[in-house]
Amino acid sequence: MKVYQENIKKYNAETLRLKKVLNRISLLRLFIFVISSIILISLYINSLTILFFIAFPILIKCFELVLKHHNKIAYLRKHTSFLKSINESEILREECNLEEFDTGHKFINQNHPYTSDLDIFGQHSIFQLVNRTTTESGMIRLSEWLSEPASNYEIHDRQKAIKELSQKLDWRQDFQASGMHFQNKKSDYYKLLDWVKAPVVLLKYRRIYIAVAIIFSVLSLLGLYSVIINWVSSYNYIYFLSFISILLINKIILRKVKTIADDIVKTSQENINILSAYRTLINKIESESFKSKKLCQLQSILIKSKYSAFKEIKKLCKLLDFSQQRGINNRPIGGNQLYPLLNNFLLLDIYLIIGIEKWKLRNRSLLESWSAAVSEFEVINSFAGFCYSNPSYTFPEITEKNNYVHFELLGHPLINSNKRVCNNFHSERQGDVVMITGSNMGGKSTFLRTVGVNIVLSLAGAPCCAKNGQVSNLKLYSSMRTEDNLKEGISSFYAELNRIEKMLKLIESSHNVFFLLDEMFKGTNSEDRHKGGFSLINQISKLETSGIIATHDIELAKLSKNKMLVTNYSFNSQIKDKSMIFSYELHPGICNDFNASELMEKSGIKILSNFSNK
Repeated sequence: MKVYQENIKKYNAETLRLKKVLNRISLLRLFIFVISSIILISLYINSLTILFFIAFPILIKCFELVLKHHNKIAYLRKHTSFLKSINESEILREECNLEEFDTGHKFINQNHPYTSDLDIFGQHSIFQLVNRTTTESGMIRLSEWLSEPASNYEIHDRQKAIKELSQKLDWRQDFQASGMHFQNKKSDYYKLLDWVKAPVVLLKYRRIYIAVAIIFSVLSLLGLYSVIINWVSSYNYIYFLSFISILLINKIILRKVKTIADDIVKTSQENINILSAYRTLINKIESESFKSKKLCQLQSILIKSKYSAFKEIKKLCKLLDFSQQRGINNRPIGGNQLYPLLNNFLLLDIYLIIGIEKWKLRNRSLLESWSAAVSEFEVINSFAGFCYSNPSYTFPEITEKNNYVHFELLGHPLINSNKRVCNNFHSERQGDVVMITGSNMGGKSTFLRTVGVNIVLSLAGAPCCAKNGQVSNLKLYSSMRTEDNLKEGISSFYAELNRIEKMLKLIESSHNVFFLLDEMFKGTNSEDRHKGGFSLINQISKLETSGIIATHDIELAKLSKNKMLVTNYSFNSQIKDKSMIFSYELHPGICNDFNASELMEKSGIKILSNFSNK
């Protein structure tokens, strides 16, 4: 879309401008440091002590302000580069060039009813086309939406939310870019939840621990003061021994809480990016106004009676940031030795642990619902981007009828729009079994996936690649890509039988099942394949179900038609200049071309005219 090209130009220019600003601020920062050093050294050499102590904090504050401004501009520059990258990604998705996007491979499940056959996850998948999430939990929630149909009411609410958010282009992209600052492939969302839910230890006895910390902190500081003041007296060893005794007691107390404190630091290293992402994304959600029911409900989860999820997570982030000064085994991260030194006197570990445990007790039941709300916002944002980039797509009507599938000008969203061929399709009642015949590469398998993928999108609440559509809330099941499993000693034929068996059990136990079968029993001989295929079609026709079967077997299609078991459609082809030309247009009736033999003959194979298999 033109808007993406314009945004790329705008953000590229803004990135260059911010780079120049950043360079100027860097020079200013260096200048202030050098001038400050000269002034302080001059005052010290000239013994202007009062002026030295007046100038020192002023110059430090000036340096801090410039550093803060530098960090702000650096963040804006990075954020702008993310916005540019987002618009570049949108153009790649429009062209169906998906190689650089996350495949969602960890969500691939060969035993799932349909995801493996329909390219929901993996290379060149629907997940790559749709996914605009930035958090691990957002990716998980997107995989759930694509793997399980929602209720009719939920689908309706999702559609309205996606429509509303699709029009908020700037907010959506800013929301996505905000999350990109904290992406970390090593983060583990489930570990974070386990840590927050873990039992508290010191909080039960917090009054005792805080009292001990205060008493021994006071004693430590008094001991240190006494040692310094009385160092020249004859009794200095008494003060010194007292001071050492207090420090030893402090060490014993700290040793008891060491494991808990080390765990906090380790957790902060693993989860600070996740929490920071939630904090930033929640801030964007809380500060925006929405109209649709779904978005307002999600927003209300984050703001309850002025209890802001953003503020609460910000508090935890500050505590975890502070814990980084401690380090593990009192070895600070980044070489800061101040925390371990003060910890010996002030028992900072106790305050840190109690502060985090208080946060856990107050928010442990809320964090999961907060992350779920943010994740759903990310998924809606993903589908909103998908919707905005494809304005010709439609939100299908979800009908209460059983086994109802009706699409006009249906296409596959993973095929570039310049090459995509769209077809009408309808299957409007239980017992409707459609059989599609045609030659290899004619479009049969792609059409099955086209129908399946658009049903998946429809039941996730997303727009589908069609001009118009009405769909029942179907249970989709496919058997298309059965493969050998050498590890488990399973042949492709046996794997297909397992899929068919599960499908039959699903049909017997559930209404509203829609199946997709491609080349049934291709792993066995032609006679058994023909017999088994017809028997399965005959059995299915007596069940309350519907679906599509693709086959090369013209005789099977004719027999099924004569027995009034199926409705036949086909993809036909023609040979032109020694090449087989496919129209990929769906036609009523059984395939009427036999171009494969002619093409084989043109390739050098001498076809026998009097061939008979009898």
